[in-house]
Amino acid sequence: MLEQPLGLTVHSLPLPQEAAVADEQRTRHGRWKMLVVALVCAAPVVASYFAYYVVRPEARRSYGELIDPQRPIPSITGTTLDGKTVSLPTLQGQWLLVSVAGGACNPQCERHLYLQRQLREGLGKDRDRVDWVWFVSDRVPVRPALQSGLQEATVLRVDPGQLAQWLSPERGQRISDQLYVVDPMGHWMMRFPPGDDIASAARIRKDLERLMRASAGWDQPGRPGVVSR
Repeated sequence: MLEQPLGLTVHSLPLPQEAAVADEQRTRHGRWKMLVVALVCAAPVVASYFAYYVVRPEARRSYGELIDPQRPIPSITGTTLDGKTVSLPTLQGQWLLVSVAGGACNPQCERHLYLQRQLREGLGKDRDRVDWVWFVSDRVPVRPALQSGLQEATVLRVDPGQLAQWLSPERGQRISDQLYVVDPMGHWMMRFPPGDDIASAARIRKDLERLMRASAGWDQPGRPGVVSR
């Protein structure tokens, strides 16, 4: 008896053009998925800024100057007063209220440091969402008497040339004349005009309170993995 030949089912191979179209569609779909994920992650941040600067009419009367485009925190290194190195990007995760001055800390510098501390304390329950930062722009030693009042501050010596590539004052001012605000994502986004009188302090505090309200939906106290003070 003759054996029956083995039956085979032959499928036609896709044409090269069809394979290319399918690959392109998969790539396009993957890109759209990535874009949707990115938008979902960024939505709370974008919404808070939109609410602060667009929806709320009082935002247009803010005392601070909005920095546009915002400048991301650079990958540079600072040094603590006891000589430890700190990468500036590690400061992300908190709102930063920043001043810049030399280690001798003239009277204006002292007033800024006092104002930074008072503004942070004045935020009440939101105080732990803000760090006050002093970037020391030279190698002059900081007086021990001054250091005793900086226990809750972040104090880092930073090369002035590198710092000037990130933070800058308005035209006609020195970098030490103004205070600067950096958001939790590490973007320098606002600077305040020179002035350390009561009226200026009240207006700065009002701007900070608005920022706290606008970001309350996505910003929490403390950095990820770090216990807040």
